[in-house]
Amino acid sequence: MADDKKVLRRDFLKSGGTALAAGALTVGAPLAAAPPAVEAAVSHAASKGYIVYDSRLCFGCQSCMYACSMTHEGVANPSLSRIQIIRDAPSFTKYPYDIVMSVCRQCVTPVCVQNCPTGACHIDAANGNVRRIDQEKCIGCKRCIQSCPQRPHRTVWDPGKKKSTKCDLCVDAPYWNHKGGPGGEQACVSVCPAKALKLVDKAPSQTDIAGYDVNLAPPPRPKAAFPVPPPSQE
Repeated sequence: MADDKKVLRRDFLKSGGTALAAGALTVGAPLAAAPPAVEAAVSHAASKGYIVYDSRLCFGCQSCMYACSMTHEGVANPSLSRIQIIRDAPSFTKYPYDIVMSVCRQCVTPVCVQNCPTGACHIDAANGNVRRIDQEKCIGCKRCIQSCPQRPHRTVWDPGKKKSTKCDLCVDAPYWNHKGGPGGEQACVSVCPAKALKLVDKAPSQTDIAGYDVNLAPPPRPKAAFPVPPPSQE
C-alpha cells in the first residue's frame, strides 16, 4: 500500500506540484548573533488555537503556501508564506519521511515574544491569545527569528518589507474573506487537498515535533461483506 501511495504522490507532484527555487526558503541576509536567552521563566496565556499536521499525508503540492501568501500578502509567492513545506532535500530519508512541514507552533512559552524589544511580537488577548507580529511596531531586528528554537525557524523574513512575519492563524488577514483565529478558518487548512493540516484547541506536546506531526489519516473503510446464502435443505 505504501508503494502505491508513493507512486500517487510522485504522479501528483509531476502534474501539479511546483518546486521552490533554490533560495526560496532562506530568511534573507545572514543573521547577527542571537540575543541572550531570557533567563527567568515567565508564564504566558496559552493560545486557544494550534495547527497540527500529518507529514505522511502531505503531497508536497505547496497549495498551503500559495494560499498563505495570497491571504496575507495578496500575491502568490511561496517564499512569503508563513507555513513552509520542504521536500526532497539531500538529507531526507525516503517516503513517508521525505517531507518536512514547518508550521508556527504557537508555543506555550513563546521566546519570540519574550525577546522582541518593541512589543511587535506579542500575545493577542483579543483574538484567542494568538502569538502574532504587529507590522507597525516591527523594526526588522530579527530577534524573533534568532530566538526561535525550531529549525527551520517558524518566523519568516520578508525581504521586501524588511520585517518579520509569522503565522497568526489568519487573524485579520487582509485577503481572507472568513473569520480567522481560534474557532475560525485558516487558509492553509481549508485549501489542503490531502487534509494534512488541522486546527486544534489544546496545546500539543512541546517536546520536539511529536505533538504536532500527528496521524490525521481517515479511519480505514470497513471491508465489504457479501451475504452468503444458507445451505440448501434438499
